[in-house]
Amino acid sequence: MNSRERFLKVINGEIPDRVPVTLFIIEQGHFVNYIYPDLEKDDYIKGQLKVIEIQKQLGCDVYVRLLYGSTPLWVMYGGVNTDIETENWEIRTEDYQRGQTSVRKYNIKTPGGELYQEFSSSYYGNGTYAYNCTVHPVRSEKDLDLIMKYEPGMPESYPEEIKNHVSIIKDAVGDDGIVGTWSPHGPFNNSSSLIDLSTLYCLFLYDHPFYEKLMNFSIERFTDYVNAISDSGIDVHSIGANVAGGFIGKEFFDEYILPFEKKYMDIVQGKGVPALYHNCGEIMNYVESYIDVGVKMVEPFSPYPLGDGNLVEAKRKSNGSYVIIGNVDQVNIIKPGPIDKIKKITKETVETGKIGGKFILQSADFIEYGTPLENLEAYVQAGIKYGQY
Repeated sequence: MNSRERFLKVINGEIPDRVPVTLFIIEQGHFVNYIYPDLEKDDYIKGQLKVIEIQKQLGCDVYVRLLYGSTPLWVMYGGVNTDIETENWEIRTEDYQRGQTSVRKYNIKTPGGELYQEFSSSYYGNGTYAYNCTVHPVRSEKDLDLIMKYEPGMPESYPEEIKNHVSIIKDAVGDDGIVGTWSPHGPFNNSSSLIDLSTLYCLFLYDHPFYEKLMNFSIERFTDYVNAISDSGIDVHSIGANVAGGFIGKEFFDEYILPFEKKYMDIVQGKGVPALYHNCGEIMNYVESYIDVGVKMVEPFSPYPLGDGNLVEAKRKSNGSYVIIGNVDQVNIIKPGPIDKIKKITKETVETGKIGGKFILQSADFIEYGTPLENLEAYVQAGIKYGQY
């Protein structure tokens, strides 16, 4: 059985010859720049090909998730559409430096008024950058109304661009694995890219009509992108869903957030492409809630101290309703070792996860800069050895 067949069997709820064993490697900075220090951050195709190369050389079942060059930066990291200017959406910018952070201020003029936001790019060394909308554009319902009325939609060229991008990467992966994209996040995450978190975390309690408008718009504004990505030939949508974790209890999540997440998930998976929820924070409160959301896969159930993930409980509570991906600690186990400990933890994890199927072994989150290759080899070899059915 090849790796692609192995992944697809698990996703379809079938039992393969063994558990798929993969690694979460970011395509820019971090581990990929540790292995290839001269890799340019804007050469995203080359970065993605190097991620594939690393996984193949380590003997992984390849899972590459595309971001840079495939999904617009503002879609993933926040704010409004600053890629397109129209007669009703005039953009003025001002740049300044704050230490290692580059900040771009945006003033956006519309017929109904002006919007303001700031977007930051922070350099952490070794080719690693972090992006974030540091001043959000929605500070009142009027701001949201302006965005809803005047923000430019998806460009006509995008469907063909994402299809071409995915085609290059799928050809490189071949039968050695699957290809996913970081698609637009879930609506609560998407809303957090438009409005300050301190407001979002209580907006549903003190101004529910405003909150409902914000959440529905956070679904509608990206539906065209989601459908284009589904049509591009990808195998999986990776969907960010971590913003609620650790801050919103299950009762409030189920009442105020879940209905919108389900509505979005019906759209995301509506063309038959499965979705993977990524909640790298506290997740155990939502194990049963995600059943009702209807998502096909969930990751990474980060174990303590990275998160509150408990694989035994997650398997029990989810009862096979979705595929679980995880959850070997890449910070405290894989990177520092020693080898014997990596093998022990990997063995325990894969033997727990494979019970009943619907499990993919993966590092809990992205591999850290400076992680020794021999440590990754030990993880992969143990996963394959003890993941046999």
